[in-house]
Amino acid sequence: MITIEQVNKVFRLPHERKTTLRQRFVSVFQKSTYERFYALRDINLNVKKGEFVGIIGNNGSGKSTLLKIMARVLEPTSGRISINENVAPFLELSVGFQGDSTVKDNISLYGALLGMSRKEIAAKYDWIINFSGLERFVDAKLKNLSSGMQVRLGFSITVISESPILLVDEVLAVGDIDFQQKCYDSFNSFKKNGRTIVFVSHDLGAVEKFCDRAILLKEGSVSAEGHPAEVSTAYKND
Repeated sequence: MITIEQVNKVFRLPHERKTTLRQRFVSVFQKSTYERFYALRDINLNVKKGEFVGIIGNNGSGKSTLLKIMARVLEPTSGRISINENVAPFLELSVGFQGDSTVKDNISLYGALLGMSRKEIAAKYDWIINFSGLERFVDAKLKNLSSGMQVRLGFSITVISESPILLVDEVLAVGDIDFQQKCYDSFNSFKKNGRTIVFVSHDLGAVEKFCDRAILLKEGSVSAEGHPAEVSTAYKND
């Protein structure tokens, strides 16, 4: 379903930040210098149809960058990525949402970004609101909701899409206990239905419980790969 070959992602980090008008004026006559930062280095990965793959690692190890490349939000600096089916990504909160729009409007917007028609969104609207628990907030601006409420909304929209591949980034991190249980139930349903899932998380317990395979990233490279319990142990002992 997903094939990644020799993928690198390099960002250019400026050595100096121009914070004053004088610094910016002087910088016009100076050559800017940058540092090349490898967020991902020589990543090779194959995800099979129906497989549930967990990606773990410290903050800054490249987990979210890799997921964004799978979602085509970012393009790799070099290497090749091939995805054979449509993808439903649930990434960080800022991706796909409009803070000044209402919850109701964001359902239509986010659903459209996932490739859903207006008819499909309308048919599943009540389910989305019920699953997210936001019945009282449908006309509230999204920016006035807590991060946990925004996560509930985004995940609720993502899970009802028909895309065979689901990319999930830290959905359980800011959810309450009731919502986490809904996520667990959804994961069990996804596995039974044979959906392909790539799951980025710091929750090692969830990775060990749901994933068929785990990948440990360290400083942008694959440090370990295999059975989730063994990879989690390697992470803890690193």
